[in-house]
Amino acid sequence: MSGLKQELGLAQGVGLLSTSLLGTGVFAVPALAALVAGNNSLWAWPALIILVFPVAIVFAVLGRHFPSAGGVAHFVGMAFGPRLERVTGWLFLSVIPVGLPAALHIATGFGQALFGWHDQQLLYAELATLAIVWWVGSRGASSSANLQTLVAVLIVALIVAIWWAGEIRLADIPFPPVTAVDHSQLFAALSVMFWCFVGLEAFAHLASEFRQPERDFPRALMIGLVLAGTVYWACTVLVLHFNAYGEETAAAASLPGIVVTLFGVKALWIACVIGYLACFASLNIYIQSFARLVWSQALYKPESRLARLSERQLPLNALNAVLGCCVVSTLCIYVLDINLDALIVYANGIFIMIYLLCMLAGCRLLKGRFKALAMVGGLLCLLLLAMVGWKSVYAIVVLAGLWAFLPKRGALR
Repeated sequence: MSGLKQELGLAQGVGLLSTSLLGTGVFAVPALAALVAGNNSLWAWPALIILVFPVAIVFAVLGRHFPSAGGVAHFVGMAFGPRLERVTGWLFLSVIPVGLPAALHIATGFGQALFGWHDQQLLYAELATLAIVWWVGSRGASSSANLQTLVAVLIVALIVAIWWAGEIRLADIPFPPVTAVDHSQLFAALSVMFWCFVGLEAFAHLASEFRQPERDFPRALMIGLVLAGTVYWACTVLVLHFNAYGEETAAAASLPGIVVTLFGVKALWIACVIGYLACFASLNIYIQSFARLVWSQALYKPESRLARLSERQLPLNALNAVLGCCVVSTLCIYVLDINLDALIVYANGIFIMIYLLCMLAGCRLLKGRFKALAMVGGLLCLLLLAMVGWKSVYAIVVLAGLWAFLPKRGALR
């Protein structure tokens, strides 16, 4: 039914997911976690991976049994019907006007660090980045996967080089005793760090493009999750070892600062290029996932241009629509000088709501221990919504509004 070309292998899947999870967070979040929890953040990463595992396993099992370009929306539709499927799809798409311009701004910020770009120069860099995303997307999922696998290798190589040059040994890592861990600091760090593992929902849209989705999709998801968590933990060790965090230190400048300390100012461009590529990789997988979701939703109206595939079995019309929305949003934010930080906080609740809907679908579709894991994942999502606090009301209002105002539609025939 998908019609999309099945060309992804295990290694490509690992590259796609790991860079999606690392993305904009790998340079900033370790410093933020160290700031709120100090050495306790070294325990927070293993704890977070354990907490996220039930959610990841449910995504993996659903993707293995029901691979679709619709991703979470498809799972929800199978469990609760086409109306909630459509609501879930639009809920995910509602992130485009805010989340993608913010990721663009973070990515081009590395150009600002290197070249001193400001205002119009940053805007041109953002539009050029979208053009590159279009070019990569027009080449197919395997091209995105190959590029992002290379980015993952570069990130790991940078971290290994810093560990080697900094002569860091396992005995030097300041692990506090388990009994001495400050639980309030641990929970504060977890609330900051969870956003590093937002990306599973985007990866789910690519399940149908694996050559062997039943085997490779769940393996790629779990390996990518562990790899990303390990990289985040290793970065936290570096930030703590070099004391590269603090109220007066920009979080995103922590790793570049360490690179300059160890290798000199001339090496700054290496850190900035890898930082840009990491942000680009995360941005790319989201835009490609949004395009596949738009295409899968348009299948209910086969005569629509958005439901058509190119000769290479790619949803290029849907990709053009998503990128067009990104361009308009980026220009509006630039002209109106909107503060993205304030908007992103509300968008985070959308991602948690999507995860919660996926877990509820898992409770309906899965059996045995996987159903139990979906229930545990659902409780975790409810806890995260509570941690977001009153700002989570935004996601609830958007969900209710979509349910009330989206016209009813029958199932796909």
